Amino acid sequence: MLKILVLNGPNLNMLGKREPEIYGSQTLEDINRELKQIAQALGVDLTFFQSNHEGALVDTIQNALNVHQGILINPGAYTHTSVAIRDAIAAVALPTVEVHLSNIHQREAFRHHSYIAPVAVGQISGFGADSYRLGLEGLVKSLQERPVKAGP
Repeated sequence: MLKILVLNGPNLNMLGKREPEIYGSQTLEDINRELKQIAQALGVDLTFFQSNHEGALVDTIQNALNVHQGILINPGAYTHTSVAIRDAIAAVALPTVEVHLSNIHQREAFRHHSYIAPVAVGQISGFGADSYRLGLEGLVKSLQERPVKAGP
């Protein structure tokens, strides 16, 4: 069974309260509950982690090596600032899909750049909570289509 790590960065624990006109009214718990249902239908196992701390996210990415086959990440504001998270994703070399609730390219100029996108297999933004579903489905399809590596 494929195991996927679902990571959420800073302030995503405030979903449902924080700027609902931008981020919607669903809470992170609502999104995770929906992802669990989708994962069950896809036959994958999800592990969820949210932190407002960059180092905790980096540690969790590093600890995913040899445990998970892919990462679904909404790095929040760290998208635009964190070389450390980008480097952690590159280091573990796990297929990663970056997701955002809002369309980061239609927002403030500082949000247009992603340090994560160059080390991700894809980026989905602007579909609200559906960005997570679309990201998960895309990641699973990508993982299922990857060639199986031969043993040592």
